[in-house]
This record gives sequence, C-alpha cells and structure tokens, in this order.
Amino acid sequence: MGSADIVPGVSGGTIALITGIYGHLVEAISNIKFGFIKPLLKGDGRGFINGILEEIDFKFFIPLVLGIGVAFLTLAKVVTYCMDVHTALTYSFFLGLIIASAVILFKKLNEINLKNILFAIIGAILTYIFVSLNPMAAHHSLIIIFFSGMIAICAMILPGVSGSFLLLLLGQYEYMLTALHELHFAEIITFVVGALIGILGFSKILNYLLKNHEHVTMAFLIGVMLGSLKVPAVEIMESTGLNFAGLFPCLIVSVIGFALIIILETKFDYIE
Repeated sequence: MGSADIVPGVSGGTIALITGIYGHLVEAISNIKFGFIKPLLKGDGRGFINGILEEIDFKFFIPLVLGIGVAFLTLAKVVTYCMDVHTALTYSFFLGLIIASAVILFKKLNEINLKNILFAIIGAILTYIFVSLNPMAAHHSLIIIFFSGMIAICAMILPGVSGSFLLLLLGQYEYMLTALHELHFAEIITFVVGALIGILGFSKILNYLLKNHEHVTMAFLIGVMLGSLKVPAVEIMESTGLNFAGLFPCLIVSVIGFALIIILETKFDYIE
C-alpha cells in the first residue's frame, strides 16, 4: 500500500482490495471512536488501557503501518526514479494493475443492473474530470500541509483514487517527497496528524456505505478505477509518441502487471 500511495495515479486502497484486507481496514479505522479518552481524563488508567485495546486492532495496524512507513522511506526514491527514467514502462505496469483491480472488483458484484451501471458511469466521469484538472499553485506552510494530509488520505483508502495524485493537484507532491527524502520531521509529522484526523472521519462514511450500499459503492469504485486510467494512458502516449516500437514493450509490461494482480488476488482469495 505504501509503494502504491507514492505513485500519482495508483491507489493504496487498490492494493488493500487485492490482498483481501480492504473491508477489515475500513472497519478497523471506523471503530476508533476515542472513547478511551474519557477514562484517561478521570485518571482511570486501567479503563484507558482497556478502552484502547477494545477500539484499536493493534495486531492489524502495527504491521500495516510499519509496512507503509518502510515503503515511504525506502521506496520513494526508487519509484520516482522509475517514473522519471522509465516513464512509459512504469505507467504501463500501473495501467495493468488498475485494469486488473477493476476486473477483481467487478467479480465481487453479485448482479449487474441499471443502478449499478449508472453509478459506475458516474464514478468514471467524475474521476476522469478530476484527473484532468491542472495542478494548482500552493504554498508549503504547515497549515496547508496539514489540510493536504486530511484531503489526500481520504483518496488513499479508496480503490482507484490516488492520494498522491491529489497531492499533485494541491501542489504538495514534490515538496512532501523531498520532505521524506531529507527527513524534515516538522512537515512529516504535520502531514501525518492531518492524515490521521481525515482518515478517522472518512472511514466511518465509507464503512457505512460498504455495509448498507455495498454493490452500489463497489460499482461506483469500478467506475472510479476506469476513469483513473487516463493518468497512465496519457503518460504512456506522451512518452512513446504512439510509436509501435515503444508501445509493444509497454503492452507486454501491462500484461505482466495485469497477470501479477490476478495471480495475487487468486492466492489471497485462496488463503481467506
């Protein structure tokens, strides 16, 4: 998830979906209601500890957060290098990942009806418009970074919606990558705090939708993934100039990415 979230146009939520932890992730985050703060204010240490253990799924969050953190710190340079030096091939791989993810989500739909098709179309159109926006100029004050973290994290847990692309639109993407490379702790901590506040609120909305309107939500997310395909497609076309000699390796890499995700999904589905 951390590796995917670094890349504009690719979603960590997609990886969570493929590996079968997406529902658990959304529910675990939405279950955090901070009820354990009340015993703490009353000086009830035991109640505070019991409350934290009841609300927070540490067995799930500790390895997940550590994995995302390690990816952010170690792979940011690798991913940005691949995007700069091997742009077409890198985005071709992402293209295959996204298409495969949409196929996997489609398989989870129990029925195809007019309502689901309509929401899928709406999701595709809205996402296409979103990714077509031009990045805005922005300052890099801590308050701006805080709100950027709040906004971007909401996209990061949605399959098909890229939080890093949203940061790009907000004018904070390269600045935050540099902050990670050079370990600017003030900016990193501010961003993380904003992200925590944003994800705690948004996860409750998402958890409600998945529990009460699962198929419509899934259909909408399929549309979101399809709409987001514009990002890698444009990068591939601009890098290759639609030259067959350049497009053929891209096609091969896309197929490899697609096959990898289908194999992974089959493996994780078998484990579950």
